Amino acid sequence: MSSDTAQNSSEKILAAATRIAQAHGYGGLNLRALAEQVGIKAASLYHHFPSKAALAAAVARRYAEESVMTLEAILKESEGAEECLLRYPQTFRRSLENENRICLCSFMTAEYDDLPAEVQKQVQAFADVNVDWLSKVLQMAGVKRKQAEQRARGIFAAVSGAQLMARGRADIKLFDSIMKGYRDAGLFSAHKTD
Repeated sequence: MSSDTAQNSSEKILAAATRIAQAHGYGGLNLRALAEQVGIKAASLYHHFPSKAALAAAVARRYAEESVMTLEAILKESEGAEECLLRYPQTFRRSLENENRICLCSFMTAEYDDLPAEVQKQVQAFADVNVDWLSKVLQMAGVKRKQAEQRARGIFAAVSGAQLMARGRADIKLFDSIMKGYRDAGLFSAHKTD
């Protein structure tokens, strides 16, 4: 198998595994079903990923890397911290728009105790990526570092929690309504609170 073909197959596997994990979590990541969806034999998966844990860690790592790119694009395209904060919830809304899925790492966090250590590490990395970015944005607006980190954790928890509620009701309008309530309450304000 050429390296291009192997890379292409790995990408297909990662994309399909991401969709499955966003809908069913780590526990629902069935390798036979995944192989069938990708159009390969189950044994062929092990040519790309030596175990389910290795596959899930690769999926979570890629998910975090894509999140970094998305968040950096928001930072680059926005007119300031306030706009960045207002655009942030859209990164979670996109999963709901995609067949009522949720953030892959939110799903895996709910299964945290049952995850292999290498997957736990990647799930934590995703949360860190989001909290670090939010903290950076808040500090750009003049919020002191300690308060920025605290508020960043609160924003991350609030948005991911709202996504869970909306998914549980299969109602993206609920997510939008919760985000409006958060905006009205000043959660996404870049103004200093200290």
